[in-house]
Amino acid sequence: MTLRLSDQDSAALTRQAEQEGRSQAEIITQAVREYVERASRRELLDSVLNDELPRYAEALERLGQ
Repeated sequence: MTLRLSDQDSAALTRQAEQEGRSQAEIITQAVREYVERASRRELLDSVLNDELPRYAEALERLGQ
């Protein structure tokens, strides 16, 4: 895989890696894992809400009154 970063992003990643004493690859790998985890949770929540919310719409509407 090839990752292309802007000069600014590359410099920021280099500084961060030096500060943390980690490789750039470690930081990028962690960032990708965290992104995928957040996206997966968001997709699951959206799916549950889309499936279940209509089922309880009337009760929720009454609670809002």
